[in-house]
Amino acid sequence: MNSQNKSNTLHKLLRDEKGITALETAIILIAFVVVAAVFAFTILSAGSFSTEQSKEAVYSGLEQVQGTMELRGSVIAYEDPLTTTTEVKDIVFTVGNVAGGEPIDLSTDGPVVIEYRDANTRLDDVSYTLSWAYRTDSDDLLEERETAVISVTVSSADLVTNTNFVIEVKPPSGAPLYIERTTPAFLDPIMDLH
Repeated sequence: MNSQNKSNTLHKLLRDEKGITALETAIILIAFVVVAAVFAFTILSAGSFSTEQSKEAVYSGLEQVQGTMELRGSVIAYEDPLTTTTEVKDIVFTVGNVAGGEPIDLSTDGPVVIEYRDANTRLDDVSYTLSWAYRTDSDDLLEERETAVISVTVSSADLVTNTNFVIEVKPPSGAPLYIERTTPAFLDPIMDLH
């Protein structure tokens, strides 16, 4: 009997260990679930923050694009007939608003800045005149389906033959319009700069 009592006691102890092992396993499993839930919440929170930042970047990019103009047609250079040297006096080009773009104030006292650059000269705020090839109203806002003719005076830049130059039209919002051309080897009174 003694051996049977020992066997029963041993059997009870083993059963009790199984219960403790199951309880320990359950506690560990619950701990893993809690830790996983905390990590999941952290990742979701970071993902939401990242999504908000991406959305702001997209809207900012759309705002920049909506205020942009584009070149329509040729860039024409006019020789200065009043100088004894051969140099360009005016550069004329036509611009339009991109499809779906916001109106741009092109009035000569407005927020648009035109800059001229070549290898030797930089003019920060070049004077220009404005005329309209086509407009739908009487204001100086460049709106959808309108085209404006801008004449930039570059006589103070001493723009002569074989000179690479850039004219940059900077609206108050949106991407600037870059016009890069090179004057020909011989200047005519009127030149189409390709």
